[in-house]
Amino acid sequence: MTLPPTHDDRGVAMIGGGQMALALAEGFCRAGLLQPADIIVHDPFAPARDRLASRLPGIRFADTPQAAAAAASLVFLAVKPQQAADACREITGRLRGDAVLVSIVAGLSTASLAGMSGTQRIVRVMPNTPSLVGHGVSVVCRTADVPTAAADRVLKLLASVGHVHEADESLMNAVTGLSGSGPGFVALLVEALADGGVKAGLPRALSLALAVETLSGTAALLEQTGEHPAQIKDRVSSPGGTTIAGLAVLEQRGVRGALIDAVVAAAARAKELG
Repeated sequence: MTLPPTHDDRGVAMIGGGQMALALAEGFCRAGLLQPADIIVHDPFAPARDRLASRLPGIRFADTPQAAAAAASLVFLAVKPQQAADACREITGRLRGDAVLVSIVAGLSTASLAGMSGTQRIVRVMPNTPSLVGHGVSVVCRTADVPTAAADRVLKLLASVGHVHEADESLMNAVTGLSGSGPGFVALLVEALADGGVKAGLPRALSLALAVETLSGTAALLEQTGEHPAQIKDRVSSPGGTTIAGLAVLEQRGVRGALIDAVVAAAARAKELG
């Protein structure tokens, strides 16, 4: 059911209702920063609307991007890069005078967004998929036209789904290559570790559980101690032991270099998308 938008400074609008929009909306509501009725979404894809409605009863929908954009002072652009130009054109001239456009579109610069949307009040965000479970990373930059109060509100909302960092826009493609694409790289590593456990004789379910728990535990150890990864690595690498034997294989196979190149390739692709 599509409900009429209301002009409420508390609410937010979302152009696009995919997985990342869902992650953000759920985080905002879980933290008590918004109620589902404070969020109005436009997405032409019925399954996306149905998923949002089932997960966030009371969330509102707009029939057009123009109606959604006109309904709130914070408008999240949450579409695929290939759809961004059309979405921006549709909302040009429909944003409120006090509105801030918050883009989570990979690769698109604030200058490009300004040219397409007709507003200079833009916050650019690179979130990642662990936001779905409240453990995401979002890196933020903004134009000089964004009021401090609006920027602070965006940072507070994003903090409800994980860590938030501010960075110069010149770094955003590298951010995309590391934290944006990184979950895919890490998932591949977990899968490979689990396969290794199976090859060594572990049951598949136990091997996957051990791989996931080892990764999450090591990440928590690094975060909480603030130690350099090399310190953790050296501490578990006993002379002539099992870990150093495995590390030697990883170095021989070029795993370190492959991961470095993967981040650089992802960052280059983000630049192409922009």
